[in-house]
Amino acid sequence: MSLQLLVSTAFGCEKSNSAVDFRPMFSKLNVPSRAKPELQPSELPPRSAPTPASNVTKVTPGQYLKAVRERLQIGMRDVQDASMVIASEEGNENFYISAARLTQIENEESVPSFFKLFSLCSIYGVDLNDILSRYGVNANRTRSYRTRFLPDITRLTSAEIYGFEDKVLVPVRIDPTFRFETTQLVNRVVAMWGEIPAAFLLSCNPRRHAYGYVGLADRTMFPLLRPGSLLMIDPERRRVAQDTWKNELERPIYFVELRNGYRCAWCQVEGSRLLLIPHPVSNVPVQSFSLTTEAEILGQVVGVAMRLVPPDKSSPEPGSKLPMPTETGK
Repeated sequence: MSLQLLVSTAFGCEKSNSAVDFRPMFSKLNVPSRAKPELQPSELPPRSAPTPASNVTKVTPGQYLKAVRERLQIGMRDVQDASMVIASEEGNENFYISAARLTQIENEESVPSFFKLFSLCSIYGVDLNDILSRYGVNANRTRSYRTRFLPDITRLTSAEIYGFEDKVLVPVRIDPTFRFETTQLVNRVVAMWGEIPAAFLLSCNPRRHAYGYVGLADRTMFPLLRPGSLLMIDPERRRVAQDTWKNELERPIYFVELRNGYRCAWCQVEGSRLLLIPHPVSNVPVQSFSLTTEAEILGQVVGVAMRLVPPDKSSPEPGSKLPMPTETGK
């Protein structure tokens, strides 16, 4: 295949009779609009009245899914057959979508199950979290509730970003008079703030970290790590370091998973036993667990964000327990 033919094929060019003369075929969307003769005021068409906002029809999630399917030129039977393959490979019949059920999803206010949404997103090639948001479920909203339920328990927390359109406020330009050698207030040294898609930050990490939360009732490492601290954990550093530190600030802190929860502490290995060593000021006793059956080191704590002053007690305190089943039904 000649170079000319490759270029014409890749860029949608129409080859002419000449061996060197070929012109690209552009759609109407890419053609610049030609300048139209200016009309006199008397020749201008009458302006139509603006459409009231109340008359604008809101597209339902089902109508959106139907529009996606029709744009892809996929028939209902095709969706049914494809979902049958997904249900078979996943070993769960809930992934199957019959043509009749698809009609209900597209034309009625019928909310499909998560399994069927999974199948539709897989078949149509759309983002699952985007479809969930169209049904009123924003996965990022889970972060706003984490401090309200079970705040006393030390646990892992997710740092995933769901949705490429979510914005994060970041410093765009730093004041040129800023000096990194001195301690300063960040708000005053940032000359300009700007918003970027949160998904862009995913590529900034050299490797993926886990994130942990120190429960309000966990004083194991107090005052080095205060209750309510947010921890960054490096899962590649699971081997307990021995005698490589000079003081308590240099001693590695590890995040450990136990049968009944999580602990964040200094660690020491003695044979097949793992000793969780608390900070001496915390008055928490040393605990010993079996490395084979009772404890697993998830990684070393490499970063921390914490408050140095307790939150204002006058503000409403977050609930420490999950709502009762009777409360959720109300």
